[in-house]
Amino acid sequence: MGGSVRDLLLARRPKDFDIGTSAHPYQVKKLFRNCWIIGRRFRLAHVKFGQKVIEVATFRRQVAAGEEVVQDGVPAPDPTTPEGEQLIHHDNTFGTPEEDAFRRDFTINALAYDIATFSIIDYVGGLEDLRAGIVRSIGDPDVRLNEDPVRMIRAIAIAARLDFTIEPMLLQAIRTHRHEIAKSSQPRLLEEYYKILRAGSAEKAFRQLAAVGLLEPISDELHRGATDPLWRSLAAVDEYRRQFESTPDTLSNAILLGSLLVPLGISLHPPRTPYASGSDAEAGDGPRSRRLRHPPGPRLGDLPLARRDVERLRQIISLQRRLRDLAASPRAQQSLAHRGIFREALTWMEIHGDAPDVVEHWIGVIDEGGAPEPGSEDSGDDQPQEPGAAPSSPIRKRRRRRRRGRRGGGGHTGVRIKRPAVFPTRRRRREWSCTASRASTQSAA
Repeated sequence: MGGSVRDLLLARRPKDFDIGTSAHPYQVKKLFRNCWIIGRRFRLAHVKFGQKVIEVATFRRQVAAGEEVVQDGVPAPDPTTPEGEQLIHHDNTFGTPEEDAFRRDFTINALAYDIATFSIIDYVGGLEDLRAGIVRSIGDPDVRLNEDPVRMIRAIAIAARLDFTIEPMLLQAIRTHRHEIAKSSQPRLLEEYYKILRAGSAEKAFRQLAAVGLLEPISDELHRGATDPLWRSLAAVDEYRRQFESTPDTLSNAILLGSLLVPLGISLHPPRTPYASGSDAEAGDGPRSRRLRHPPGPRLGDLPLARRDVERLRQIISLQRRLRDLAASPRAQQSLAHRGIFREALTWMEIHGDAPDVVEHWIGVIDEGGAPEPGSEDSGDDQPQEPGAAPSSPIRKRRRRRRRGRRGGGGHTGVRIKRPAVFPTRRRRREWSCTASRASTQSAA
């Protein structure tokens, strides 16, 4: 169902497949042993198929206000509260395939494929819009965008990726309700940005987001920095992405984040702050001490930038100068190629470095076995090694030096004191004390 059917009809490779069924989640769980239930407000079944996870959703329907039901003891949020003001409140009831189609966002995303009859099921006119290349909302655009403001970003992202046009009524509704996007979850908005950057049409999508005014409510830095340097950076990411049939693993969050931060001129290093003094510095747990331990990093509006991604981006940028030093000794080049961040740094050089000769040189170093494969112990990555890849030469670990036993101080030169194997009891300590005192008395006599 959904986007996978749309992509298959457009002769594109679907990113994943979603399954719709009339069976309830726990009925699905009884059929598949490798199945688990997720979701709080609405249960979904995840079925593990090899290395992939297939999401199985029960058909849902929308109910009118006042007809909300409680599912699994979890009530729907109160629309009068700030938490429930802009949420979908009537989404917790099972329904039919037709009712499920009418609760989706766009017509081209409401198509279904019946594996029993090998036919396309279309209740909302999605096939016509697919042929015409139009992104159209199901129902009133004002109501649907208020239900989930993230649909505004998705409409523009789909139109940019498929080279479609947005229906005029939907486009006007996006301009009218653009400030509602600020009420959405910030991690969810950041994830939508990452999806756009990985789709191969980031420049076109961000240009349209800037044109309708959707960048300003999320990030003022992006809104003010939507100029030629940003467009060139996004165009370079798109050019790299189009070399692959599917999204490559080399497009990590750190590289995508840097493609936004670097052209905006945002510093990756925290500002220098004076050392703590007074009671806060002595105590070490005051608010000033906490600020020094965790200095503020780069900001992109209120989007929650992961500290791990920012730190990896700093390492990637810092390695660019060393990558350009082709006159370094072979040992220095091998040492650089064995660093865990090397692959991402080389990807950044290929995308934004404008130095194909440098990239070719380091690819030759990798082919000669100068760099470990991703996922090996020496690379520092957690990704599995590709099958059939040549094993990398391991780095010899430094031999650990044995510690010598302690020698007694004072006049007892050359006498080693044997430490007890276990912590001595109180009685044993008293015995040792008496023995030591008698020995000192005898030596004094």
